[in-house]
Amino acid sequence: MAVSPDGDYMAFIVTESDPDEDEYRRSLFVASTDGNREPHRLTRVADATSPKWAPNGDRLAFLATRERDVALIVGRNSDAEYDENADNAEDAVNRLENEEPKSQIWTFDLDMGGDARQVTAFEEGVREFDWSPTGDRFVVSARDPTDAQQVYLDGLREDNEPYEITRLQHKQDGAGFLDDVTTYLFVVESDVQGATRGEVTRLDNAYGQGAYEPRVGLQPTWGSRDQIAYVAYYGENPEETYALDVHTIASDGSNRQTLTDGDVIAQGLRWSLDGALLSYCVRHPANFYRPMEIHVADVESHETRSVSESLDRTVSWNGTAEWIADDTLLVPIGDKACTRLVRLDANQDAPERVFASQSSDRTITSFDASPNTTGIVLSHPHEGLDVFTIETTDIDQDVEPTRLTKLNDDLLTDTSLPLCERVRFENTNGNEVEGLVYLPEQVDQENDASPALPLICHIHGGPTVYDAPGFNFEYAYWTGQGYAVLNVNYRGSTSYGRTFSESIRGDWGPREADDIISGVDNLIDRGWVDPTRLFVSGLSQGGINTLHVVTRDDRFAAAAPEHGIYDFYSYFGTGDMHQWYVNDIGVPWENEEIYQTMSSLREIDQVGTPLLITAGENDSRTPHHKPNSSTSAQNELVSKQNLSFTRTSTTISHALVGQFTGSNRSQNGLSHMIRGWRRRTEPHEHYSSISSRSSKIR
Repeated sequence: MAVSPDGDYMAFIVTESDPDEDEYRRSLFVASTDGNREPHRLTRVADATSPKWAPNGDRLAFLATRERDVALIVGRNSDAEYDENADNAEDAVNRLENEEPKSQIWTFDLDMGGDARQVTAFEEGVREFDWSPTGDRFVVSARDPTDAQQVYLDGLREDNEPYEITRLQHKQDGAGFLDDVTTYLFVVESDVQGATRGEVTRLDNAYGQGAYEPRVGLQPTWGSRDQIAYVAYYGENPEETYALDVHTIASDGSNRQTLTDGDVIAQGLRWSLDGALLSYCVRHPANFYRPMEIHVADVESHETRSVSESLDRTVSWNGTAEWIADDTLLVPIGDKACTRLVRLDANQDAPERVFASQSSDRTITSFDASPNTTGIVLSHPHEGLDVFTIETTDIDQDVEPTRLTKLNDDLLTDTSLPLCERVRFENTNGNEVEGLVYLPEQVDQENDASPALPLICHIHGGPTVYDAPGFNFEYAYWTGQGYAVLNVNYRGSTSYGRTFSESIRGDWGPREADDIISGVDNLIDRGWVDPTRLFVSGLSQGGINTLHVVTRDDRFAAAAPEHGIYDFYSYFGTGDMHQWYVNDIGVPWENEEIYQTMSSLREIDQVGTPLLITAGENDSRTPHHKPNSSTSAQNELVSKQNLSFTRTSTTISHALVGQFTGSNRSQNGLSHMIRGWRRRTEPHEHYSSISSRSSKIR
């Protein structure tokens, strides 16, 4: 989302379901921040991302993968300039029409109206961009292959030739195998149409490098003093560290400066209003359990400081700080299973929690701020997910924000939606752990006569993330069917401070499983759930933890680990996150016992629970490979326990499967097992009316 410079308008992306194509669509909307008008849909074709306002607010730029702008096609006698190897113009046009569209910059002229205009036509597409302070140019990050690299890429794409691995960081989820093509920053005039890489200015000294760069990009941002800031690592052995330093460079490519010293992962760069200071998020490159902090750098003196360390709380996932005055910032942080706003002083570490009207039963999922207006997306288990605004000067007052959207009202009206309760309990070590329980709307948990419910224990991934109360189609569907859903923020989760998160470092499995099982026991002791009707599932680290749970406890009627790792020793070097394990443990040929101990496959003979294990064909985070831990787990289970076992594979990436959290994934992804499981776990007839009332959730 993006607040306009004057604070009067909000641009935001809405993800919508296309059931006919079984896909999600992302559309760009604009709304008045006073809430007096219905939001206006700007895009109606393809997908849109990354909206950014021009400095004077007259234009709105975004990234989209769309068919070529018709203005680049009509009235042209020759398109040969797009392909100098084409025999004639007709061949060139045919090639362009047959190529898959790439992500490019498009702009809406909000004064003139009309459709969006295509600014770039880079052969490899555009990954990121930002406006210049005067609005006459863009800074763009894009790949720029050499002639030899282009021949190699053409061979991969057109002739299915084999990959040549030249990088230690050889994979990235969503991209697959990585090549050695360099990403550079380019400066592009904002009034051009269909500019190619050869027609714009490349900043030769501003390029991407480092093992973490394929994941987060260069993140260019253009300050008011005509300096461009970005991230990259130019130190020794860039493939062996996640470090990303902060650099600045003049718009003509001169005077590159480095503000950090190779001991941070910097991201989320933002210039202060006067361009004198630069804020950015900082993670430790060798320790992902430490809270992500906000640092501020004086660009002239190169002095940097943390302005949030004393919080002992992490910046929220994909969040960053926004400047609301020359010396003041707002930032979303994870704070005890909730994302909330904190005000920061750019000159000292003196954070203040603000926006008290949020309350603890709803969480922030997206955020932007200007000196006049703060925009937020609030998610509530019972009310859905919508865009809100509040005047920035009211952010520390008990003022209810203005609701701009009613995105799901037609879907949720007259539909049974879950209640969400926070529960706190002790694990076997006596540590307090927190969980979230989603219950059917009609349940009175204080009434001893209420029937005990079947339980779905859904475990978050990460591990360095956290569950927060919010609207979830999947949970609404299952509570509508009469089930309870439990989330446990097990040790390793963020939002509870460094010690809590760091306690699992180098030893994944036992502590998380203990916390999850303790949470289930707590609900059983409360009388909320039936101990004979338990199900456990999770994705990524949640899948890892699911199998650890059922190696320690056989009370679960069924389990569904999704896209997990069950044999860390054989996994090493096959995915895109091996450096994390090197940082935590070391290399497996020197630390085999630790890798084996972390692997649930080692205790697979203890499993007495029917499993549905899913893996992803194009998942580079937890890859499906042969021989692999999923296959090994299947063979061990079948040979030793003769259990009913099903294994499926999806063709999407790790990141994408995590986005498919609607009821279709709940119903279809687990349908093989649920049919049999329901015979043992079907809710009491008391809740039969919930099923019909929740049919709109599908």
